[in-house]
Amino acid sequence: MRRTIIATALLLALPAAGPAEAQTLRVGLIAQDMGTTDPHRASATQDKAPLSWAYDGLVRFPPGSADPAQIEPDLAERFTRSEDGLSYTFHLRPGVRFHDGQPLGAEDVVFSLRRAADRARSGFAGDFSPVTEIEMLDPMTVRVTLRQAVAGALGLFANYHGGMIVSRRADTGGQAPGTGPFRMERAGGGAARMVAHDAHWRGRPAIRAIDLRFITSDATRELAYTAGELDLIIGRREQRWVERMRAHPNTVVEVFSPGEFRTLLISSRSAPLDDARVRRAVQHAVDAPAIARFVGLDVATPWPSPVPPGYLGATQEVPRYAPDPARARALLAEAGHANGVTIRAVVSSNSAQLPIMEVIQAQLRRAGITLDMDVVEHATYHARIRQDLSQMTFYGAARFPVADSYLSQFYHSRSAPGQPTMSLNFAHCSAADAEIDAARAEPDTAKQMALWATAQRKVLEAGCSVPLFDLKQVWVRRSGLNLGYRLEGALNLGPAITAATRLD
Repeated sequence: MRRTIIATALLLALPAAGPAEAQTLRVGLIAQDMGTTDPHRASATQDKAPLSWAYDGLVRFPPGSADPAQIEPDLAERFTRSEDGLSYTFHLRPGVRFHDGQPLGAEDVVFSLRRAADRARSGFAGDFSPVTEIEMLDPMTVRVTLRQAVAGALGLFANYHGGMIVSRRADTGGQAPGTGPFRMERAGGGAARMVAHDAHWRGRPAIRAIDLRFITSDATRELAYTAGELDLIIGRREQRWVERMRAHPNTVVEVFSPGEFRTLLISSRSAPLDDARVRRAVQHAVDAPAIARFVGLDVATPWPSPVPPGYLGATQEVPRYAPDPARARALLAEAGHANGVTIRAVVSSNSAQLPIMEVIQAQLRRAGITLDMDVVEHATYHARIRQDLSQMTFYGAARFPVADSYLSQFYHSRSAPGQPTMSLNFAHCSAADAEIDAARAEPDTAKQMALWATAQRKVLEAGCSVPLFDLKQVWVRRSGLNLGYRLEGALNLGPAITAATRLD
């Protein structure tokens, strides 16, 4: 009864639809609130999609695509790359204005890219480590110089992560001005509001405002949608849920790439996981294909490699540790743990994580491994794993689809907790540092691919992780919400809302 009352109260708090709000898009996201409104710090799902509606890049993934081969000019009307691949020159599009009315110029782009490369002001500074110089050639031309050729370098300047362009007035207080079709008007208290940027260079947006509601409960978010209070929601990435929602009238279920790759990272920092045999026992105890079937093969693709499918350099030619509880028990006994071991894990209560960890817990139990789960709300989970408080970490992420982005952030020693350059290496893996570094600077494509393949093999041989599955994005929209394009992919993990998007 109490849950029903809470759900009803939340629904009553949402704005009712009416003629005056016919072009107000109402969106439901899974979180307690926005984590940040700074595009150079936005890595959480609830932040990435809305901020991608507010900021543009020099180049962009066309709406509906996450394919790097499809990248096209955006704020730069054209660009050139030097023959050696060490410099990019961007010629800016005239007539573009920021949300505060100021014109876009080369000074803004230089400021923005330098800001994105500054560890004090950006969460993506590591991506810009190959950049040696960002310079203004004239008021509408910018050149970026690299230390060495980088695979997928154009992605640094796309409408994603550090490529989002902000005004040079961004650090003077208030919301950083962008050039996107919508600007963030306010955020906080479990809600946010975005309003149309009528001077957007691609045209006056048909949608006049976007109301965002952050609802952690899947049931409540679904109830708000079916009650007509929301037009677009992030859904549950479960096959049964997808099939059920497809049966609703006037409803479209969008299942698209890239997936958020699910990995079980195994820390080698403390007993009993400091013994490679125990880490190998975990690899044999977890049945990843069974977990993918549990989620549903329409939305979850099992994958054996540390680098997700579809990424440049990903390979399936890696060691396979078949699910084998008996073999896992034998390894534990060999390591002196004939009676089994206990491993501590901080686990998010998020519905996209907790059920999977409960399945993993049951699988480990069959092999004599007790998983002691500290279940906390999602923000606390993120804080605690970064404090190195979890021996085993379930993590899902999507990155720019080049092997280096995943290997560097998840498996290089400088990305481990406690390092000044900490990222997501909760396994404290260092087995492939040499190959990861060498591949980044390798100009020969074939040699680079070979180095990435070796790195993926070494990561698994060291027992750094159990790759699980690639979980596609699931969003649900009313059929009357016309996105203006066919949705096949979205690197920012949510549908692009453009000037052409409208409510019919």
